[in-house]
This record gives sequence, C-alpha cells and structure tokens, in this order.
Amino acid sequence: QVYAVFSEELQCWCRALVESIRHQADGCQLRCFLVDYAKYCSIASENIRVLVGAFAKIPYRAKKCCLHCTKPLTLHIDYCENTAKIGPAKRWDTAAIQHFRKLLE
Repeated sequence: QVYAVFSEELQCWCRALVESIRHQADGCQLRCFLVDYAKYCSIASENIRVLVGAFAKIPYRAKKCCLHCTKPLTLHIDYCENTAKIGPAKRWDTAAIQHFRKLLE
C-alpha cells in the first residue's frame, strides 16, 4: 500500500512504500521508498498518512529494478603476495554506485 509521508530532506509530502518499521523509545521510525523520487529515507511515525481516492491510483514515477545477471565485483588485494585480483563481492561498493549513476546521467 502506498502512503503519504513528509520528507524532512525534501521538505514536502511524498508518496511512499513502507519497507520496514523500527521501534525506538520516542516512537517508531519507518524506512520508506519514495516512489516518485526513487530514494530511501527514514520517516517518523507521526509523519505518515493514508492516501485516499485518486491519489492512490496515480502510477509511480520510479520503479525498483536490478541489473539482469550483473553481479558486484571488487578488487581483492593480497599484501603478502603483492597481487590484486578482481573477484565477486557481496554488495556494490560506493565508487561503483557513483560511477553507474554518472553513466545514467
């Protein structure tokens, strides 16, 4: 279900999908995916509203996707043998993400 959330970073109300809920002493924090900005953010539980009517039916401007058959790689450095090899990684590193975003722009 899509909700309306107030983003402190963007200073506006946005449509969002709730990914997870984290309970804290002062309330709940919601991890949300902003469907019109393709961004993840944390939202306080008091900044969420239910969308009603036609607003809930507007198509998303952003979609979650992944690269087909593309696995993250990283540079493995062996200081003992003084070698460096490219090999599989568990997740994409920051430099690769920034490079990919520049290619998209």
